[in-house]
Amino acid sequence: MELNEFFKSIIDQDHASVVICNLEHTIIYMNPASINNYAKWGGAELVGKSLLNCHNPNSNELIKKSVDWFGQKTDNNKIHTFYNEKQNKDVYMIALRNEEKKLIGYYEKHEFRTKDLTPFYEFK
Repeated sequence: MELNEFFKSIIDQDHASVVICNLEHTIIYMNPASINNYAKWGGAELVGKSLLNCHNPNSNELIKKSVDWFGQKTDNNKIHTFYNEKQNKDVYMIALRNEEKKLIGYYEKHEFRTKDLTPFYEFK
C-alpha cells in the first residue's frame, strides 16, 4: 500500500470538513464530511471549481492575502480565519508544502471545541 492511501484514509475518516485547494484556488479534494457539510452549495460538484466562487469579494481578498503570506516564509503555515459560535469551532487555513518546503496549496481545517462526551473505548 502506498503512503498516500494512508493519508487519504486519515482525511476521509475525519468528522470535520477538509477542503484542499491548489495555488490557483481550485478545489482538488473534499473529504466526505465537507461534501456533506457543503451539500447545499454543490457538495462533490465543487471539486474542480474555484474556491473563490464560494466566497464574497472580501473573503476572497483575505484568502489571497493568506496564500501570499504563506509564500513569504516557510514558517507561515497556519492562520485563524473564523470562529463559528453556533458549532463551537475555529476554522483555519493551513499551508501545504512539498518535501522541499515549497508552497503547493492550502486547506481549510476545522477544530471543534465542544467536549466529546462519548465514553472512552465504547465498543458498540
